Amino acid sequence: EVDLEERLGELDLRSDSDIPDIPPPTDSTPEILKRALSGLSARWKNWWIRGILTLAMISVFFLIIYLGSFMLMLLVLSIQVKCYHEIITIGYRVYHSYDLPWFRSLSWYFLLCVNYFFYGETVADYFATFVQRREQLQFLIRYHRFISFALYLTGFCMFVLSLVKKHYRLQFYMFAWTHVTLLITVTQSHLVIQNLFEGMIWFLVPISSVICNDITAYIFGFFFGRTPLIKLSPKKTWEGFIGGFFSTVLFGFIFSYFLAQHQYFVCPVEYNSETNRFVTECEPSELFQMKKYSVPPLLQAVLGWETVNMYPFQMHSIALSTFASLIGPFGGFFASGFKRAFKIKDFADTIPGHGGIMDRFDCQYLMATFVHVYITSFIRGPNPSKLLKQLLILQPEQQLSVYKTLKSHLVEKGILQPSLRG
Repeated sequence: EVDLEERLGELDLRSDSDIPDIPPPTDSTPEILKRALSGLSARWKNWWIRGILTLAMISVFFLIIYLGSFMLMLLVLSIQVKCYHEIITIGYRVYHSYDLPWFRSLSWYFLLCVNYFFYGETVADYFATFVQRREQLQFLIRYHRFISFALYLTGFCMFVLSLVKKHYRLQFYMFAWTHVTLLITVTQSHLVIQNLFEGMIWFLVPISSVICNDITAYIFGFFFGRTPLIKLSPKKTWEGFIGGFFSTVLFGFIFSYFLAQHQYFVCPVEYNSETNRFVTECEPSELFQMKKYSVPPLLQAVLGWETVNMYPFQMHSIALSTFASLIGPFGGFFASGFKRAFKIKDFADTIPGHGGIMDRFDCQYLMATFVHVYITSFIRGPNPSKLLKQLLILQPEQQLSVYKTLKSHLVEKGILQPSLRG
């Protein structure tokens, strides 16, 4: 019996070289493009396909921006689900020969559970007045975390019940695979939406910086690339990396200047319960008010300016663009290593010339976390609007207690006259 256990255990111990090959993705390039570019070499054909599809995606992205913040949230959710599907599908294709029970069903169940938790938290934070008017939602929000935990616990128990004796180790590999995928996709997409609520500019500048760096690094690498950058991604070059950095910083600085002039982009996104719409109306904060800055002496000789007028946010855009161009690409290198480990070229063949959705958004996930940490560390202060929403859902006696405490505090500070005491 011991020998049998050892032999069965050996089935789970497979080296990288034993990982089964995944069928190569099919060419999804439209026939009209194939015919139009048939006379070009493979290198230039790929250039034109990538360029045309990139312009098409950017056009769709601008259209969604025009449609408003709610459509952007739906876009983020759709991308999250598609990225999750691509990564989980790789796991399923690699290990399908083992016929693991419930793997795909549990993977999608856990996705629903985690989304329910994160988006429920968002509803509780930003839709408090809307929830207050509906008793059913009040129950769900009050016990949201308990319900989320119960749903996850159900999936956890289902996983334990699905364990098969000869595949224990492999099943735990796949359990970890699912949870790491959830961490990469769902958590980061939640942070993207949190950034969006701070103001559309905190969504557009970081994402556009990553896109700009991806495009300019590819262009510089295509025309000037000679020196390999990293073995994980042989096509990446130092010339592309450096050219992408300077181009991205310049782009972020200029792009921020134009966005900072419009309330639609700089005001926090808030839900108006009276009109049932998202609104972006406010008095712009100091970050988005033009200020005069002294030019450093070294640059005065070059530029011929002693002072310059700019928005404070433009200084922050330099930090965002720097991260997007220097650290963001490591998300792509991580994805390259992942694909090499499983002997695949792309995560999928969704976008001709680009691969899967995950191939285009591998750098965005690091960026989302950085922006969220940056806002909470250096930008965000007390939010009166959010605090007021929380006060409005308190019981009347609690609201009265807060009122008395606040009035007493203002009297002590000398802001209110002592005669106003009740």
